Amino acid sequence: MKRTLPFLILACASPAWAQVSIAPGDDVQAILNGLEPGEEAVLADGTYELTTRFSLVNSGTAEAPIVIRAADGATPHFHRPNADENVMDVEGQHLIIRGLTFSGGSAGVRFQVASDITFEDCEIYETADVALRMNDGGETYARMQILRNHIHDTHGTGEGMYLGCNDDDCRVADSLIAGNHVHHTNAMDVGQGDGIELKDGSYGVTIRDNVIHDTKYPCILGYSAAGNGTPNLVEGNVMWGCGDNGIQWEADATLRNNIVLGAGGSAFASQVHQENGPANLIIVHNTFINTGDALAIRSPSGPVLVANNALYSMGRALFANGEDTSPITATGNAGVGSVQGIAGATLVPGDIGADFVGASFSGALPQNVYPTAGGALGGAGDAAHVTDLDFEGRDRMGVADIGAYALAGELGWPIGEGFKPGTPGGGTPGTDMGPSGGTDGGTGSTPDGGSTTGRDGGTSGGDDGAAADDDDGCGCRTAGAPRGSAAGALLLLALGGVLRRRRR
Repeated sequence: MKRTLPFLILACASPAWAQVSIAPGDDVQAILNGLEPGEEAVLADGTYELTTRFSLVNSGTAEAPIVIRAADGATPHFHRPNADENVMDVEGQHLIIRGLTFSGGSAGVRFQVASDITFEDCEIYETADVALRMNDGGETYARMQILRNHIHDTHGTGEGMYLGCNDDDCRVADSLIAGNHVHHTNAMDVGQGDGIELKDGSYGVTIRDNVIHDTKYPCILGYSAAGNGTPNLVEGNVMWGCGDNGIQWEADATLRNNIVLGAGGSAFASQVHQENGPANLIIVHNTFINTGDALAIRSPSGPVLVANNALYSMGRALFANGEDTSPITATGNAGVGSVQGIAGATLVPGDIGADFVGASFSGALPQNVYPTAGGALGGAGDAAHVTDLDFEGRDRMGVADIGAYALAGELGWPIGEGFKPGTPGGGTPGTDMGPSGGTDGGTGSTPDGGSTTGRDGGTSGGDDGAAADDDDGCGCRTAGAPRGSAAGALLLLALGGVLRRRRR
């Protein structure tokens, strides 16, 4: 281990930040738990074998987070050969964990009492159970950022991310889950295997720009906010090979600019889950292609808006049932398949071969679901429900092109395995946190609450008292900063003292 000496400035001796070097064979747990706010631990390449419980219990501050990261060009690999413990348990606040690899164990990484943590550019795989979890009873995981991680090949219950608890026993709040690649949670021994699951009572959470495929349960599964805070936002994600529904979401969310290319159930489904039913949902500008139902809503209990979606099915494109489906408003949708159960709802007639550059019902890649200039999707939607931006962050300019893409220019990214290019690098909860930002100033406005525009991703604070504009210092870098840039801001002190982190 190597720790640089404090660097003193002026006679007032302002405290300085040190950098600690760690290598396999060091007492890593003790070193990490002994870090002071503002210090940075840099882990060398190699395998860090774990045979006893590894518990990271430490906290930085908003102004001086603790950074734990891989050395430049290194891949520090935490491996637990047995499933008797998780690879790593994390408890604390104002931590930044970057560039580490975790394999084996029961769960890969379990967050216990935790808030204001950024977990980014890591890999978790071959776990005996869930890869990443936040589900300690009674906890509120506030202002968490899970960014650009590669999560794959799970076993056991097998979720890629298990966020929150059943029946609102714990919850995730005002957090960002963005730019991750989650796949192959569908091994033969997997019992559930959702890609990303956000449990009941979680609120103000943005799930954005993730690539999810080959799951056993839904690629994305969400419940309701249970009255705890602002609705959730699900946008710009792409998924295929979902073993159950593509996206299944119960209530209290905006879902926009998502693409589902094939699912074992419906491409999108909303239904009673636990005690609630579909309500307070905005489902706009998505592209759902499926051999089964494209979009299905069962037993709605509150307002549901379905607008400007491309719905292509070999059976039912838009389906609803229940004692009363009148809370559903469907307008400006186009596609192929039948419409059932919604009074007055129609589809602009489409043709999968003519409306997209290269789409099919196969559910397999390659697929190019960018709309053609002469197809049914260009400008045919409802102008009252146009989002500001599209799947690739381009300005829609108020034009009601149907589906996830605006018909403007050319396709930027051919959908494929790996990370979605241009995904957000973070930002501060309550700011845009996305590649282009938005204008609506709120997360996931509900049908009775107004706007469907924007890509703010705003986690506007809630019961935990974090104001939308506050910089909580949770280690996030501002939108547009280069990937891998320093995540903690340096604080300018009075009397000309400047805190400096001294490099090796």
